[in-house]
Amino acid sequence: MSQAAQTAGRARLPSAAAQYRRGALLVAGATLAWSTSGLITRITAVDAWTMLFWRSAFACPFLLIYVLLREGRGTYAAFRTLGPAGWGVAVSFAASMLCFILALKQTTVAHVLIFQAASPFFAALLAWAWLGETVSPRMIAAIGATVAGVGVMVSATLASGRWLGDALSLAMGLTFSFVVVLARSDRRVDMTAAACLATALSGLAALPLAHLSVHPADMALLAAFGVGQMGLALVMFTAGVRLIPSADAGLISVLEAVLAPLWAWLAVGEDPGVRTMLGGAIVVVAVLAVGLTDRRAAR
Repeated sequence: MSQAAQTAGRARLPSAAAQYRRGALLVAGATLAWSTSGLITRITAVDAWTMLFWRSAFACPFLLIYVLLREGRGTYAAFRTLGPAGWGVAVSFAASMLCFILALKQTTVAHVLIFQAASPFFAALLAWAWLGETVSPRMIAAIGATVAGVGVMVSATLASGRWLGDALSLAMGLTFSFVVVLARSDRRVDMTAAACLATALSGLAALPLAHLSVHPADMALLAAFGVGQMGLALVMFTAGVRLIPSADAGLISVLEAVLAPLWAWLAVGEDPGVRTMLGGAIVVVAVLAVGLTDRRAAR
């Protein structure tokens, strides 16, 4: 091969910097889309079960089409080979989505997202108990800080007697930690196929209590909720996380816990309260500290 051909070939290959930028932009785009969950919940005039059903009804075919385009004739195999771990991921993810939507109807967006931000620490404890993974001293310190932050945040809710939203948020974080640990226990699980199955399960669970007749304006928002906020964001995240270190992806994802309450405040004036902001700040700092440490260790 001539020198000119070799040079041209190298020019066509994406550089490491270009791949990193692409991955970071994809993860950031997914995080931005995910951060609209509270906003859509607040401006859509439907109940939680109707929202969960239609979100799943739009997300499921979108993810199925994506798997079909990606796998072609291997689509059936992607679902058939999910195995016990894949089905566990799907069931846990469906339960987490159910708790997420119900919680958003019961408490502030900030409360729900802070519990979601704390889910990696729940997963760390579960992986220690189930898979025998080591929990480092810095992770133990971060978990302690997270417990303190959640305690500060929940104290305001307990004082007002509105504890159901926090209980649902905690259940959401715990069930999502099962998603993480089950996926880690079997790396062969196709996460997109499992997520597609999860949306089918959550839609079926919500169907008996959902209203099928919805105002066109609300239906448009629900379509955006399912296709954009759920389906497209998941595709963007899974594509982006392959191009950048997982620690970097985790750091970018923390923005969701900051942006989601911000959109709710700007759109509908939702004030999370001083204790929520203080407790949330403690949790976010703990997540950032662990993420930055992991990032330095990876580099």
